[in-house]
Amino acid sequence: ATDVLSWSGMDKWKAIDTPLSSTQKLSIVEGDKLSADDSTWYRSPVGALQYLTLTRPNISFAVNKVCQFLHEPTMTHFSAVKRILRYIRGTTNLGLIRKSKSMMISAFSDADWAGCVDDRRSTGGFVVFLGNNLVSWTARKQATVSRSSTEAEYKALANATAEMMWVQKLLTELKVPHPPAARLWCDNLGAKYLSANPVFHARTKHIEIDFHFV
Repeated sequence: ATDVLSWSGMDKWKAIDTPLSSTQKLSIVEGDKLSADDSTWYRSPVGALQYLTLTRPNISFAVNKVCQFLHEPTMTHFSAVKRILRYIRGTTNLGLIRKSKSMMISAFSDADWAGCVDDRRSTGGFVVFLGNNLVSWTARKQATVSRSSTEAEYKALANATAEMMWVQKLLTELKVPHPPAARLWCDNLGAKYLSANPVFHARTKHIEIDFHFV
């Protein structure tokens, strides 16, 4: 993180509390296009930030957003990258691993329904914990357009479940004792009802059909 800030000349800038504005929606048509030389100055820090997400899950969503405009960046996108760097400037002392007595596997999943203003695809993500320690995370745009918030959240929930099962399988192969049940957190009632009540499964055929709607 320190190397990225030093290389980009942002190591002396004032820090900021959040990596991305909660109200701003980045679009491919927003802002003045960068020149060829300036585009290189955009792509280089973004590439470095992608590597930084290997140990900094708190910037995964923001970096995922700015990566979507690598082919034709604008000044607005460049400002978003500088905001991420200013956020890193104030959080270089953060870490992932701490002592934990629990071996419970738990996960949190979420999605921003139709968050991309260009193609209306949602970005889904999850974080998986082993006890108090974060061991796996992702934030990526979903492959298909969701026609309801429940559908977008349900896709993210399914991805989180698959990742938890993989972590459990890995711990079993390594002969690491852990509780057989995992805990999954979701903030969408519709998605929770779909997963908990088999009666609703017959009503979700439209989700599968939506994938092949076109």
